Amino acid sequence: MRTDTRDRLDALMGRLRPPQTPPSARLRAGPDRSNVRILVLIGVLAAVVAAGYLWLARPRPQPSAGPLPSATLAEVRPAASASPASGPPVVVHVLGKVRRPGVITLPSGSRVAEAIKAAGGVRPGAKTGALNLARKLVDGEQIPVGVRGLAPIAAAPPPAPGGSAAPAAPLDLNTATAEQLDDLPGVGPVLAQRIVDHRTQHGGFRSVEQLQDVSGIGARRFADLKPMVRV
Repeated sequence: MRTDTRDRLDALMGRLRPPQTPPSARLRAGPDRSNVRILVLIGVLAAVVAAGYLWLARPRPQPSAGPLPSATLAEVRPAASASPASGPPVVVHVLGKVRRPGVITLPSGSRVAEAIKAAGGVRPGAKTGALNLARKLVDGEQIPVGVRGLAPIAAAPPPAPGGSAAPAAPLDLNTATAEQLDDLPGVGPVLAQRIVDHRTQHGGFRSVEQLQDVSGIGARRFADLKPMVRV
């Protein structure tokens, strides 16, 4: 009796239990799920690589060619448009009512106004008078500023080639340069500079006879120079 009851209970419990999966079936299910995961991972990697390639291969707008900067334009200009080389510099003597009188070197083609500016400009209250400020400078000339009785004079031009030298005109003591005075007979560089210094200190010569006031010019030398100079 008890045995029959136990057998019935065992049969009933067997019906209520879930079916057991055989070991062979569990072994077959594990590898299939791993393969699915690998395939999904490969697909994701392929999608990422494809998206990166498409991003790099996308068309990009080209920058518009604008006007060249001024520095580039200057570089591409033809060499022929460059300014021609200037000539030799000019050396002039600016004296009178300027801040820094003396000998000044300026580029070729400079004007009288530029020479006065290089000498410091006109002193306060002084005027340039009849000076032509727009005139081009000549090498070796003297520019008196605000000095009465003095007029600018350029260096004497060289004699014409192949011809006889014309008789020299009397040299103006108030406008002649030291180099021109040096060419006078009996006057060397030292005495020529003394004449220029005396003229600057005393505001010019008022008569030829005042040349005797310069140290180094006696009666005999003055007699030789008198017909060759004027004021």
